[in-house]
Amino acid sequence: MSRLVFLLLVCTVQSWAQLPGLPIKKTTERIFIDAEMNEAVWREAEVAKDFKQFFPFDSSYAKAQTEVRMTYDDKFIYVFAIMYNIGEQSYVTPSLRRDFRGEANDSFVVQFDTFKDNTNSFQFGINPFGVQREGLVANGGSTNQSDLSLNWDNKWYSQAKILDGKWVCEFAIPFKSLRYKHGLSSWNVNFYRINSNNAERSTWAPIPRNFPLISLAFTRPLIWDQPLDKPGSNVSLIPFIATRVNQNSEKGEQPQQSNSFGGDAKVAIGPALNLDLTVNPDFSQVEVDQQVTNLDRFEIFFPERRQFFLENADLFSDFGGEGNRPFFSRRIGVTRDQNTGQNVENPIYFGARLSGKVNNNLRVGLLSMQAGQDKNNNLPSTNYTVATFQRKLFARSNIGMIFINKQAFQDSIGADFVTSPQKFNRVIGLDYNLASKDNKWNGKFYYHRSFTNNQTDSSFAMAARLAYNTFRWDVSGTIQNIGANYNPEVGFARRKDYLRLAPTVWYNFYPRSKIINNHGPGLDFDVIGNKKYGITDYDFNFMYRIRFQSTAQFNIRLRQEYVYLFSAFDPTNTGGLQLATGTDYTNNVVVASYISDARKKFFFDISTRSGEYFNGNRINFSGAINYRAQPYAVLSVNYTYNQINLPAPYKTAELILIGPRFDITFSRKVFWTTFVQYNNQINNVNINSRLQWRFRPVSDLFISYTDNYFASAELKDGIQYQSWQPKLRAIVLKFTYWLNL
Repeated sequence: MSRLVFLLLVCTVQSWAQLPGLPIKKTTERIFIDAEMNEAVWREAEVAKDFKQFFPFDSSYAKAQTEVRMTYDDKFIYVFAIMYNIGEQSYVTPSLRRDFRGEANDSFVVQFDTFKDNTNSFQFGINPFGVQREGLVANGGSTNQSDLSLNWDNKWYSQAKILDGKWVCEFAIPFKSLRYKHGLSSWNVNFYRINSNNAERSTWAPIPRNFPLISLAFTRPLIWDQPLDKPGSNVSLIPFIATRVNQNSEKGEQPQQSNSFGGDAKVAIGPALNLDLTVNPDFSQVEVDQQVTNLDRFEIFFPERRQFFLENADLFSDFGGEGNRPFFSRRIGVTRDQNTGQNVENPIYFGARLSGKVNNNLRVGLLSMQAGQDKNNNLPSTNYTVATFQRKLFARSNIGMIFINKQAFQDSIGADFVTSPQKFNRVIGLDYNLASKDNKWNGKFYYHRSFTNNQTDSSFAMAARLAYNTFRWDVSGTIQNIGANYNPEVGFARRKDYLRLAPTVWYNFYPRSKIINNHGPGLDFDVIGNKKYGITDYDFNFMYRIRFQSTAQFNIRLRQEYVYLFSAFDPTNTGGLQLATGTDYTNNVVVASYISDARKKFFFDISTRSGEYFNGNRINFSGAINYRAQPYAVLSVNYTYNQINLPAPYKTAELILIGPRFDITFSRKVFWTTFVQYNNQINNVNINSRLQWRFRPVSDLFISYTDNYFASAELKDGIQYQSWQPKLRAIVLKFTYWLNL
């Protein structure tokens, strides 16, 4: 019996490794994108079928099956998919807004690996309501969903229809929207479907469920009937005009109006390289960051949201690792006030970025941006230049190098526009990214060094991370060594001067249960220290996690943490008495989180990090409460509550951060989002409201309104009143238009 089971397993693995591809044939028939299979070519096309389950199990065929057909002509790739249901079904979508994401949303996605490198891909997806999403997958989709960026936009066409017992969709994707090498006889492709009715996720090329759904280690060939020609010239212009009214009430200023215009251009340099140009870019339509209660001794990382920096962003931003990046694009357009040390926004004059593939094994990136001066703070105009390359090694690994140069210029009135040779910061780095063919092994190894005009030693950053992932075991370990004088001014270095060791191990159980999909314990510790102080931080964790069949998740860890203060610190970050330099604290903490079933109209997540806190204790809750008025609105409230109790004379604080959000989609073209954030730690109320009309593909009219208020309490006649004083207010009208030449 055991031999028979072994033979079956071997045959199964071999059959997965030898799965046939999907032949695709050229058509001369005109295809109408109407989600109707009226054209004869669809009846003749080969069918991708027999989808395998990814979740809740990966050992059987999907219960709700999917069929995919493909064809192409000189300009477009066409996709027609039929998603069959099991009985009657209602569908889940967060709203009608483009670029939806989440495990609970009904959707169909096609993923093209056009260079067959199992490292990068284009994604195009749709849901039953006809809402589009497109994105880029980097790093082979090897580790988690963060390898998928949905901030990439491009023109393509689609339609979807809900029918009895199924829903269908039809795509027309311009070849010009893709980057690929001409002459290839095949690409790598995969299709996946999320079916909310039975919480099922399925794929055409089977993917083990211990890996991400977007993993590029598991694909099948898309076989062209003839090698592809070059896609031809592709030039897009995206001009904008904007008018803005600002009022700074802190300085007692009257409303001031200003007008601006500029734009971007996208130029295809060959089939796989793209040149992006921008002049006087405007990012007023970008949504504000979600605030956090800051109880950290170090800088907090916020992700990049500006569109210009996001295509092929991994070529620039994925160097380095956790808490340490040599390049962080949000440093561009922001300078540091020489007097106060605070960040100051300044305009960007122009910029250019060349990125993409030279051949199957080599990717390159070159970025140069010229930011303006700030006369009020005596800050010069600054140029930011970044050059990178990434060379593929072995099956899916690569080696890359990055060079970053920040150079000040003299451009004040009466001075020539020349470099200031003593005002520069440079970083050079080498990274090796490991990804095995079967995705079991992943890792990163890097060495970076910074240079300034007063160069000192210990200006390096180096690290090694290795992870091993199987059906039962998930093991990883990280070693970091960051020098005391490492200074990446255009990067993000959360802290410096430390040696860190951080191993983690998880074990997974997969019970036969209708409630629990998988669960298991984990152990983790993280130790940080340096030569001067010895061990400055550590935490030891016993962990347990549960993944439910409903897609809900529960995680808990029992933690003991230690911190040595090498500089004074106020644990409330509200201006209270600081704990003294040289003191240390050992605390016991419970860290837990629960994410509910997002398929429900009402869903939520809640987390806590409560227990001892420095020389006192803390009660903490944070998360979000959501209600989906499908398909037109999602109403949500983000919240964070901290009750910090410290012994006298230290300050006790009750910190509240609450952010109601209203995301209303009147149609697939008109969206209105309002985000209000109240943060009593900084006594601020922020209102950000944005109306967007997408009148044509990737062409928009925006109206954005932003307001900030002081929110402080006043005591009058023994009664406490909340005082609201205006600070900064702005309203922006912006028009953008995507024009293909």
